[in-house]
Amino acid sequence: MNTIADGWFHQRREQLRNLGAHLREHIKGQAHVIGCVESVLRRGELGLAHPGRPKGSFLFVGPTGTGKTEITNAFTGYLFGGAKPLRFDMSEYQNQASVEKLIGEKVGDIGMLGRALAKAGETHGGNGGTLLFDEIEKAHPLVLDLFLQILDDASITLASGERKNLSGFYIVCTSNIGASEAMRMQSAPFASIERTVLARVNQTLRPELVGRMTEKIVFSRLPYAVQREICESMIAGELARLRGLGHDLKITPDDVEAILRAGFHKTLGARPMRGAVERFLQNRMVSALLA
Repeated sequence: MNTIADGWFHQRREQLRNLGAHLREHIKGQAHVIGCVESVLRRGELGLAHPGRPKGSFLFVGPTGTGKTEITNAFTGYLFGGAKPLRFDMSEYQNQASVEKLIGEKVGDIGMLGRALAKAGETHGGNGGTLLFDEIEKAHPLVLDLFLQILDDASITLASGERKNLSGFYIVCTSNIGASEAMRMQSAPFASIERTVLARVNQTLRPELVGRMTEKIVFSRLPYAVQREICESMIAGELARLRGLGHDLKITPDDVEAILRAGFHKTLGARPMRGAVERFLQNRMVSALLA
């Protein structure tokens, strides 16, 4: 039994040693983010987090298309055997009835959260994962009360009466609060942008919610050079996917420039880039197949 435990720990230790490299491979232009995220995840996976709380919690803020959801997907898949975060769009939970929608309306109902947790338990053994709440600032105040409970004691009671233990989960909340200020301060040092954005966060969100987050991290906008790097990485990934389907496609530097022109966006960051890459390469492949 000890041999099995020692083997598991050795494997997990090697995985955690390589965590930073994995995140850097998937997230570009946010070097300051990766160290903070890696630190929380390592502590959580080694059992050092407070036992009565989630393994770790994050508030990711900043402009759209900068990697907030991408880094959540990356670390969740890496730590939980390819699993995806359980994602909730808080723009769908803006009225008072949202609480019932999330945790159930009547006895016997487990709500959207309960159903998501049940499905996660079936697909990857119920060994934890990540709960991702996008655009947290749009949630109704009564929904935010639920987050206080989750962050305080890592549990949630559903309308069915069932109490769910969330101590094996990471909690990620994303927000675009302060994004417009960050975009206007393009020439300012990042430390100044970070202070401005976090000040705006503290004005907008309840202090008791912000104070319970393990890390509050501001993502920086993606300049042209970083978006080029992301573009090249996405092209490589899509070409590999097409090769897996039996299609070998050759592209030129001019093709890369064309994709970059179509996908680059100052305000939306890398969000439009994936569509530009897939559209260009798949259309090129269609032309070759039908020629």
